[in-house]
Amino acid sequence: MVDRRGTREAEARYRKISVPVPCTLSHKETTSLHNLFLNYPDEELAYDLSGGLLALFLHTLDIQAFRSDVDGIKRTLASSSLCAVLDEAVRKIEAIRSYGIKGNKRIYVDYNSERKVRDRKSKELNRSQYYYTDGNTFSARNSLLPPQFENRIICGDSLEVLRRLPDNCIDLTFTSPPYNFGLDYESTADAHYWENYFAKLFAIFDECIRITKYGGRIAVNVQPLFSDYIPSHHLISNFFVSKKMIWKGEILWEKNNYNCKYTAWGSWKSPSNPYLKYTWEFIELFCKGTLKKEGPRENANITADEFKKWVVAKWSIAPERNMKEFGHPAMFPEELVVRVIKLFSFQRDVVLDPFNGVGTTSLIARRFGRRYLGIDISQEYCEKAERRMAGRLS
Repeated sequence: MVDRRGTREAEARYRKISVPVPCTLSHKETTSLHNLFLNYPDEELAYDLSGGLLALFLHTLDIQAFRSDVDGIKRTLASSSLCAVLDEAVRKIEAIRSYGIKGNKRIYVDYNSERKVRDRKSKELNRSQYYYTDGNTFSARNSLLPPQFENRIICGDSLEVLRRLPDNCIDLTFTSPPYNFGLDYESTADAHYWENYFAKLFAIFDECIRITKYGGRIAVNVQPLFSDYIPSHHLISNFFVSKKMIWKGEILWEKNNYNCKYTAWGSWKSPSNPYLKYTWEFIELFCKGTLKKEGPRENANITADEFKKWVVAKWSIAPERNMKEFGHPAMFPEELVVRVIKLFSFQRDVVLDPFNGVGTTSLIARRFGRRYLGIDISQEYCEKAERRMAGRLS
């Protein structure tokens, strides 16, 4: 018998699975099994081979690494009976649906041991949950997107195009507003430029709210205007809250981009006016009318691992590396769109981007079984978006 578990089972620090071993293993097989578990610390994974059973005691495990190690044994031992035992062990581990995520590892015990609040639901009601939405006049009656707008890239002013859509017909809006649409910085007085900019932006967002379905979501990728000291993420959030949208949350997109173009030399080693550097942006999330979005469960195509990782609201994703290739100065990476679309919408939902640029949102929406509507005022960008959709521009 090989036993590296000691008394840990009694300590209840592990999740146990057992696999029958149909016959006595050879010396070569038991040695291979022993060597397999030497790859894992005792406090993360232990095992016991006795009584015709292989018992595994799981605490923390990189399931992909474990599967790879098992495949190595299978290549070495070929048709050995141990191969079938280990295959069944992997199957049972992968069938476990309750676990936490830390890096590449699954945590099987104590991952949700934070203190629970008694009577949470009633206390939330007593506190008047999202009180700021009281008195909203949102209709719960949703509409279909007219066929002429479905799966389309439209070149035009977003405000004018959106006004042609019926109420409550969009499931998810995901966008990143540019800082130069519809305005000429050179010909606009500095004192009024940003005032006019936000007036235009909020007029478009008003239309986005109107056409969002009851239970639909709006996600806005934005960073503060650091050089002008404008907290645009707060201004945008305050706008949506003032319109009685539910603030669902805020995701911090960590770009790990330390090559910031601004420096702090003007205030070097002085508190007079240090310039703060940021390596992240925000995704502000809002819901219309209710936090719960209706949709067929079979149309949710997010995996368990993706869900567990992505609901942790700090996403480390590198910036888009191919902006020069697409001729666009401010693209967000495909991975960012993948996460937003899979986490906040169902397949067959309609995804809108009113500042579609070269079409990343539309491209990812179609790739993952959503319908799409992309709008941009630039003919050049719309043509590039169409070429991307046709596979003629990578």
